[in-house]
Amino acid sequence: MKYSTIPGIDKPVARLLQGTVMLSANNRDDNFRLLDACFEKGFTAFDSAHGYGAGACETELGAWITSRGLRDQVVILTKCAHPYQGEPDRVRPDYIRSDLQESLERLQTDYIELYLLHRDSRGYPVGEIVDVLNEFKNAGQIGAFGGSNWLGDRVKAANDYAAAKGKTPFTVSSPQFSVAEMIKPPWYGCTSVSGAQGEADRAYYDENEMSLFTWSSLAGGFMTGKFTRDNLDSFESYWDTNPIGAYAYESNFQRLDRVLELAADKGASPAQISVAYVLSSNPRYHAIVANWKGAEAAINAAAADIELSPAEIAWLEMKTEEKPA
Repeated sequence: MKYSTIPGIDKPVARLLQGTVMLSANNRDDNFRLLDACFEKGFTAFDSAHGYGAGACETELGAWITSRGLRDQVVILTKCAHPYQGEPDRVRPDYIRSDLQESLERLQTDYIELYLLHRDSRGYPVGEIVDVLNEFKNAGQIGAFGGSNWLGDRVKAANDYAAAKGKTPFTVSSPQFSVAEMIKPPWYGCTSVSGAQGEADRAYYDENEMSLFTWSSLAGGFMTGKFTRDNLDSFESYWDTNPIGAYAYESNFQRLDRVLELAADKGASPAQISVAYVLSSNPRYHAIVANWKGAEAAINAAAADIELSPAEIAWLEMKTEEKPA
């Protein structure tokens, strides 16, 4: 496993994070077995959100951490202010404040290392959001903070405000990033820094040495190779049909073709190459992955040991025609 250092967090941060969306309130034994398997393979950072599983995902993660006595060894990333039915715009200080308190209770902790706004409200004054996050940081309730699915211009606006007011800025961001380009958002309000569409935002983050916690590095499973040009009509489950609308386009099938070819050359799986692409693109990039079964943890963890060269990355991105030797 590879680790990074994030300002505001006093422990190493694993560059592969295990997601928690698969944790269920009715399967604690299975949840704990999965999280044990992930931890044993070096997954010491976990991604969750106030809205996942109507709170069950945070609750199960917190119960596992407490049961195993691991609070000092793990890093928690969780998110707030996601729109809910009847409350379409929750990017407001009151909602952020209440979400944090509920998340702390569910996670059975008094602080969260990485705290992100799950969505943005582009018309809302960014200064009020920076103010409330600084309130939490000054109280010792959160470490680093930033936006998930925020565009670079809003992150810049937040950090310009923080600089003018002498406050702590956003130091992390969590957009979608993968070999495949997001053609249509899989969910409302999602943003991506993949491909040409994300070059400006990636340049901003790089220039300002911000760390990215990228979600859907496998493009919802598209980059595993299970989707082909001929089988798209055969999928029925939500978790399969959702990425089809977002990623299953000819331009991405061409990228997938190259991932499959490079995987065969390196004796790796296409999923491992896709995760390695994220980690090899920038030392400040992290990949959030979803191990649904314990056996998958070792496979995904091994991807952290694969180094792709700049030439291989450019080839996967369709910027060059000849495959690097």
